[in-house]
Amino acid sequence: MINYQARSPSYSSTSDSDEEEITEEGLRAIRSNATHPLIQKKASDLSTSIQLITSDNDSLINEEDEEEDSSNPFIDTKLSDYYSRVYETSQYECRHLFDPNFNWSKHQDKIIVHKLDKVIALFACLMFTGLQLDRGNLPQAISDNMLEDLNLTTNDYNRGNTIFLICFLLGEIPSSILSKWIGADRFIPFQMITWSIVASCQCFLQGKYSFFLARALTAVLESGLIAELVLFLSTYYKAKELPIRLSWLWVTSTMVQVCGAVMAMGILRLRGFLGWEGWRWLFLIEGLITLVIGVGAIYMLIPSPIELVDRGWFTEHEVKIIVNRVLRDDPTKGDTNNRSGVTLKQLVRVFLDYDLWPIYLVGLIAYIPASSIGTYIPIIYRGAGLTTFQTNLLLIPHYILHITFLLQITKLSERFNQRALVAIILPIYSIPLLFIFKYNRDRLTTTGLWLLSSLIAGAPYIHAICVSWVSRNSGSIKTRSVSAAVYNLIVQAGGIISANIYRDDDKPLYHRGNTHILLFGIALLPLLLSIKAYYTWRNNSKSKVWNSMTEDEQYQYVHNTPDEGNKRLDFRFDS
Repeated sequence: MINYQARSPSYSSTSDSDEEEITEEGLRAIRSNATHPLIQKKASDLSTSIQLITSDNDSLINEEDEEEDSSNPFIDTKLSDYYSRVYETSQYECRHLFDPNFNWSKHQDKIIVHKLDKVIALFACLMFTGLQLDRGNLPQAISDNMLEDLNLTTNDYNRGNTIFLICFLLGEIPSSILSKWIGADRFIPFQMITWSIVASCQCFLQGKYSFFLARALTAVLESGLIAELVLFLSTYYKAKELPIRLSWLWVTSTMVQVCGAVMAMGILRLRGFLGWEGWRWLFLIEGLITLVIGVGAIYMLIPSPIELVDRGWFTEHEVKIIVNRVLRDDPTKGDTNNRSGVTLKQLVRVFLDYDLWPIYLVGLIAYIPASSIGTYIPIIYRGAGLTTFQTNLLLIPHYILHITFLLQITKLSERFNQRALVAIILPIYSIPLLFIFKYNRDRLTTTGLWLLSSLIAGAPYIHAICVSWVSRNSGSIKTRSVSAAVYNLIVQAGGIISANIYRDDDKPLYHRGNTHILLFGIALLPLLLSIKAYYTWRNNSKSKVWNSMTEDEQYQYVHNTPDEGNKRLDFRFDS
């Protein structure tokens, strides 16, 4: 069940004229939607009847053939009529497949999700591969003496990373708006093809100004892709299924870093071939790989689920299941067309939404310690006397640790339906390691330095949890793409901070920088606890007002209120 309780009000009017026969589907819907304030009362009144009827019938239903989506909110004909009008008004591209009475089995549902994973999620991961390949190969280039070859200092390297992050940050919102207006199926391939060309041209860098320009152009063209992919995936998956699929994106990102490190060990050995340094070949080859993925994205990305039939990937019956299972999970996913733009009013509302800023703050500081260490691992290792080959080889273990933590912590969050309390694992894990790194840095052996920095850089990654958290707490598909972009914008702001933690005047042990990342690690703990308390208080406050209303007032509010998204009284925040 999603947290937007107004999306699943499987109740009927209490008046005699509106009273209808209670079917088996209706009974199951009432039971499964019992979290809704109105339904709780109905379920209590009908609990005896339900037990008597279902005790006989449940034994006759084979689990394989049982209707999967028994929590169908559209059993309420008034609600289904209301959303039919909404879908028609918005010109929702799959509105002709909306069917409140359509049924399918659990077995069919599992098959559909499995096929979606092999097509939609796999395509998204492949596009994420192109993103990470071109924005994540700079550490490998640095390990091949790129700074020395271009006469760049550590501060120049910091400025280049800062320029990248600022441009990435500034491009997030415009990119997301353009993608929503033009369509992700058109805009993403354009993005990938153009940035891959720029990334390949980094093989011609001559000094710090060309380095700065290349970082700026690459960032602008890459910006927005993450938010666009989040919205793309949310079209096909339920809210509870989305975090795991998002975690696959960052698993892909880390796998690309692992494979990139291995690939770099071979490519960098081309130093001297045709008079080029190894890092020049690295930029050229990996940029061309992304170009191939970008061209393939023209075919891989589709504007809406109905196109799955035209491509021959799904049958029309399967697409009908996809559309209805997603709408029953979140009816608002059909209140906009995939070519509709975001208005200025919606944009301003997302920026000013105080209920989302707590999660934005997590995105600002949560990743600074691991990111700072991860960015400077090549420099730290080379400073410890390791070779280019040894440096790239030693990067691999922390990537593997990162993948393991990412998958497990995301699964844990969904299993216990907790965000803040599961995310607290990150500071609990990191703070002792950061403390040791700060106060024992000068006494660490090369092995100890590698082990400790790998453990810090591979810390539990809560990004997938936070992205889905923002999506759920936005409360509307109309603003979800913008809120995802704002969250990523704030994360990039945190990246700007992490890119400037270590400075030339602080090397080689970086005592000041290590103090800063320790403080950021400590600050995350009370922030997450405060967020848990805040959302609990907000939900209790809404429930108090909601429960003071009569059932008729609640019904009228659901259908007529001007309140939108997470400001509705029947919306409950995930915490």
